[in-house]
Amino acid sequence: MPPIRRAVIVNLGCKVNQSEMDEVERLLRARGVELVDAHEAADLVVVNTCTVTSIADRKSRQAVRRARRTSFEAQVLVTGCSVAIEPASLAAADPLARLYDNDSKGRLMAELASLLEVEPGRPMPTLAGVGPTVEPARVVEPALGRAFELEADEGSVEDDFADRTDIDRTRAFVKIQDGCSFHCTYCIIPRARGPERSLAAEAVLADVERALAAGHREVVLTGINAGTYDDADLALPGLVRRILAETAVERIRLSSIEPQHITHELLEVWVGSGGRCLPHFHVPLQSGDDAILRRMGRRYDTAFYSDLVAQLRRKIPGVAVHADVIVGFPGEDETAWERTAAFLRGLDLAGIHVFRYSARPGTPAARMVGQVDARTKKRRSAEALALAADARAGFAARQLGSELRVLFERSLPDGRWLGHAESHTLVAAAAPVGAPGGSLENAIGLVRAETVDPGTPDRLSGSLLSLDRANRPLAEWAPK
Repeated sequence: MPPIRRAVIVNLGCKVNQSEMDEVERLLRARGVELVDAHEAADLVVVNTCTVTSIADRKSRQAVRRARRTSFEAQVLVTGCSVAIEPASLAAADPLARLYDNDSKGRLMAELASLLEVEPGRPMPTLAGVGPTVEPARVVEPALGRAFELEADEGSVEDDFADRTDIDRTRAFVKIQDGCSFHCTYCIIPRARGPERSLAAEAVLADVERALAAGHREVVLTGINAGTYDDADLALPGLVRRILAETAVERIRLSSIEPQHITHELLEVWVGSGGRCLPHFHVPLQSGDDAILRRMGRRYDTAFYSDLVAQLRRKIPGVAVHADVIVGFPGEDETAWERTAAFLRGLDLAGIHVFRYSARPGTPAARMVGQVDARTKKRRSAEALALAADARAGFAARQLGSELRVLFERSLPDGRWLGHAESHTLVAAAAPVGAPGGSLENAIGLVRAETVDPGTPDRLSGSLLSLDRANRPLAEWAPK
């Protein structure tokens, strides 16, 4: 087989998945492998899967099939949560693919390195892994094409957790924790990821330092249940204190945190950080009906959540609060859904991530009475997405006239540069005359928000007032 010169990384799922693929990218680049887009032919394809909903599983299977169709002779390595839960379906999608569940990701790196060391003309090594659980008799032929896309849509997810292209090059995602021991009745992730466990504080600090050395100016702390962080009695507030005290990180953001984990101590750290901890919290809600929250096995009620949002706004003026909501959970009748919609409207959030409930195998919710039909779930999902669009647009509009500190990430077709403000709102501005190469990548600029971008009601546009270290170069990095 030919040597590996071109590779594709397909990453589905949460920010933890994204942080885990950084190391794969680092290894490939260090060995001189060119990374190409998923629609281009390659010698190697690494697919990191997601199983948070049935649609995520379906997209994972489709990604594997698409990889084989596009690169018929490639080595296809498949890992992640869907492998941990449904290895047979992925083996059926491509019997030639090598499967690695989450416990095998360390071995995947070692075996990937061995693939990259094969000399031209020599046979590829036999890799270990979960391995096919079906007879490898159905080789996927490119000519079969679209037939593989025609699977039933058993659920849906409209959120960061599904096959998405983001503009996160300038931000470094640092994993601090993995696994979850909460066992919400709808969630399969504890089975896929295992019980909660924390990385050593020294390892987290080393990853932050590596990110800073590579030029990153914002670090996003990620975990499956990050609020449970505990290393030798050092909880999340203490970890953030150490990062602030022992590194020169300019911006710290949390990817997601459960409501009950936003403690008084954590807020003290945020408020006392001098602006280095950003005014943005992604706080899962899931339902605005207390009976549904109890059926979900959540550990708070709507009164607790609304009080928390009010507290965040008192402590951190201008804070952006994003929520998750699941529509169509078993037992959610029209009254419960209307109560959820009203609760979401009353919170005046900065954003809402919407999930259509999807029964996951072996979870208590899959066995509950009161399953909601697909048509009703689809309608409620559309209503929730409309609420989400209104929330994003309303929060953006409330920032008009403000001066926002924006980390620029990529250029737009019209020549302006786009980035995230501290509140996570997307903001566009033109580069000043004389900027090196006209680039603002990785620069932090102070922008006066003047207008809402036409056709993009949740994105602001403004004038660049000042610039801090324009076009600061970024090196490649990955956590170890």
